[in-house]
Amino acid sequence: MGDPIRVLHVDDEPDFLDLVATMLEDEIDRATVERATTASEALDLLERRVDCVVSDYEMPGMDGIDLLVAVRDRHPDLPFVLFTGTGSEDVASTAAAHGATDCLSKGAGSEQYALLADRLTEAVRKQGIHSTVSTPS
Repeated sequence: MGDPIRVLHVDDEPDFLDLVATMLEDEIDRATVERATTASEALDLLERRVDCVVSDYEMPGMDGIDLLVAVRDRHPDLPFVLFTGTGSEDVASTAAAHGATDCLSKGAGSEQYALLADRLTEAVRKQGIHSTVSTPS
């Protein structure tokens, strides 16, 4: 087993942060999830070791696209997934244009968290951050 995957999750809804952290820690072997309720808090947490970022789009102050741009300025290759309740194609297109690794809808049901876990695991593998990252069987 390798090092844990360190996910930074950014969302202005603390209860949702807790839910996603629980789901990701269940879905990804040895995952740890740092939580931030604002983009500025997330940027401060980037000073710690983080393997990937998951961010909501609609947040007060700096939105998810603005956060993506700021993350890309500091860490151009860090996997970044926009995980949003705003499922518009415009948001996804803008995220892709700014270098998002993926854009997923929050949706309902546990399958969205499994999909998020799979996408994060694959993105981290592709970056070569952890060669032993795996999802439990």
